Amino acid sequence: MTPTSALPALASEFPPATEAQWRAAVDAVLKGKPFDKTLVNRTSDGIAIQPLYPRKAGASALAGRAPGQPWTVSQRADHPDPKAANEQALEDLSGGASGLVVVTRGAIGDRRGDSTVVDGLADLDALLAGVMLDLIPLRIDAGTSAGHVAAMLAAKVASDGLDPKGLSIAFGIDPIGAFARRGTLESWDGASAKACDAVLALHRSGIGGTQLTADGRVIHDAGGSEAQELAYVLGTAVQYWRMLEAAGLPLAEAARSLSVVLAVDADQFLSTAKIRAIRKLWARLEVACGLEPAHLDLHAETAWRMVTKVDPAVNWLRTTTAVFAAGVGGADHVVVEPWTAAIGLPDAFARRVARNTQLILIEESNLHRVADPAAGSGGMEALTDELCRRAWALFQEWEKAGGIVAAL
Repeated sequence: MTPTSALPALASEFPPATEAQWRAAVDAVLKGKPFDKTLVNRTSDGIAIQPLYPRKAGASALAGRAPGQPWTVSQRADHPDPKAANEQALEDLSGGASGLVVVTRGAIGDRRGDSTVVDGLADLDALLAGVMLDLIPLRIDAGTSAGHVAAMLAAKVASDGLDPKGLSIAFGIDPIGAFARRGTLESWDGASAKACDAVLALHRSGIGGTQLTADGRVIHDAGGSEAQELAYVLGTAVQYWRMLEAAGLPLAEAARSLSVVLAVDADQFLSTAKIRAIRKLWARLEVACGLEPAHLDLHAETAWRMVTKVDPAVNWLRTTTAVFAAGVGGADHVVVEPWTAAIGLPDAFARRVARNTQLILIEESNLHRVADPAAGSGGMEALTDELCRRAWALFQEWEKAGGIVAAL
């Protein structure tokens, strides 16, 4: 094997190649065909994907997960029967999962498979029996009932004698997401008042984690583009920050009250760029609001619109690519939809494949070992920057129109 130190000397034996020379060679092969129409693709946002990019000099890694820190391998607990959902959760956790997402009826996630029933504290106790909440991150995906589920969960934390500060729970309160999903809203004043009451009660409880969620999956599921999904998340975040600030919460605390969920699909480079872009956009939003940039609690979930019923084994490949994109992009938590989710309730094997997809990429491929490996890649940096530019422009347009609720 040639030592790495010998590579520059070996390369010096060849004449330097310029982009102009490459372009001349390409034009000769194209034989008069237009370069842009033949070799340049465009995303749904109209972003040009060039066939060749130079390395971006001086690019630094984006701040995301701590260096060497693996992302949370989260699994959905979504069986319609809370006791069966508990069996799912315990099997997943004993099989390598390091986090859970409780999906209840009426949530954004219940259109992405199944959902469990949590009508009362007895259901919640059955669902979480034996689950050590002080050892795992938990996310609640409960739609319009998020405030109700949050109150029950806070009561359970108190009755079980758990240290609230030692927990990591994303309660997922998201009235704007519920509005976007259902298309109806009682009134923003009424919905925001209920959300504020729930958030402030959780703040008083001292439970660690986030209370509100800006969930881009609802836009992605509806066919939205990457820039639209990012802009929606920004608009939702600002609306919630205003809501909490008006209720008396300092803006810095309001910002820390929010987590973000994004969809990732089989377009590896675009999904990686989207995960990277939200980090840059979030920091820009915080600075614009007079805040010091802080860590964003970022959740990613494999896209529902990419799964197929006709040949579901293909979903293994698609979800693996999506997880790769989320992992190298810097997501903190990742959920994989089981490969059979589109054709019915996934069995134990499908759920095992879902979590093992992530475990292999972490434990065998070591994707988490390098912080932001896409940094400096000309193509990835160009995609990330262009997504940021277009998403920010959309966000500004919607803000001028009265904010995200008015835009919806």
